[in-house]
Amino acid sequence: MKFVDQTRIFLKSGPGGNGIVSFRREKYVEFGGPNGGDGGKGGDIVFEAISGLNTLVDYRYKRHYKAQKGQHGMGKNMTGAAGQDMVLKVPVGTQIYDGDQEFIIADLEKEGDRVTILQGGHGGLGNTHFKSSTNRAPRRATPGGEGEEMWVVLRLKLIADAGLLGLPNAGKSTFLSAVSRARPKIADYPFTTIRPQLGVVGFESNEFVMADIPGLIEGASEGVGLGHRFLGHVERCGILLHLIDGTQDDVVDAYETITNEVNEYGGDLIGKPIIIGLNKCDALIEEDIAEKKALLEEASGAPVLTLSGATGGGVPDVLGALWRVIDDERAKERAKLEAEAKALERGFGDDSEDISASEWSPLG
Repeated sequence: MKFVDQTRIFLKSGPGGNGIVSFRREKYVEFGGPNGGDGGKGGDIVFEAISGLNTLVDYRYKRHYKAQKGQHGMGKNMTGAAGQDMVLKVPVGTQIYDGDQEFIIADLEKEGDRVTILQGGHGGLGNTHFKSSTNRAPRRATPGGEGEEMWVVLRLKLIADAGLLGLPNAGKSTFLSAVSRARPKIADYPFTTIRPQLGVVGFESNEFVMADIPGLIEGASEGVGLGHRFLGHVERCGILLHLIDGTQDDVVDAYETITNEVNEYGGDLIGKPIIIGLNKCDALIEEDIAEKKALLEEASGAPVLTLSGATGGGVPDVLGALWRVIDDERAKERAKLEAEAKALERGFGDDSEDISASEWSPLG
């Protein structure tokens, strides 16, 4: 399935049905009076985040979405049926922007999140609403309200436990294929990966999701090489693994290039835990590994792990370091949910009052 992380679509909610002019007509009833029903409400445009989707490809080839219109009113004071809402299913992590991408309308971060983007038009009023003591046979009804319409941009930010960062050809795809069942394209040239990839990583008896994005270049934080969109995919990862190609001459420059782009991008990437890995160590001698590791540790002020995605050397140590952070974050999330549940229970307990049978009276 083709990965699509951004698309622009047109939305229109359903117009409301018209109210009608109608009068009661029965044998032996000379002046039956008005009985025109109201029109039905038009359908809304609703977005819902569901699991099992990781691409916006369905919205790439169909660009226009219109909700059902409400039916017109009928005689015997019968209200027209409301138009059916159009519920658009999108992957978890989808953001909805206005057509010019000037502001964000909604951010569907969790499974089951729903948001109504456009309201359907209201139903028109039938002539029953306009009868009075001085006008017993009104011939007036109102039309249904028009539906709303707009262009929106859908942007998908993948939600993963860990994300891979690095320059082109740093070995990110090789690492992902080594630790998961994902099979990204691997070749010995830059920009082999042209779209983000997800893989489920197994470590001991645990699993977590890892995201691989195309290699970043200088200026990525300003959108060069689609870097702005690619950085958005790792913005929601709990931890980042920065892989550096150990076979290149200046590993410090590679580290600083990515670090500067992350800092320039800002957002939720600031302050996110990062593990630094010196990759492709199978192609280096021990002296070179020690020297480049020392240079990276001096430049970053953090420990550097050595590994080889191709041979698997050092990979378990890297996965262990990633899992410790992920497990800690999951524990904090569980504790937060438990605290919220307990607070909710206490709130219900405070609001409820026991009323004995002797105190209760149907008259208050």
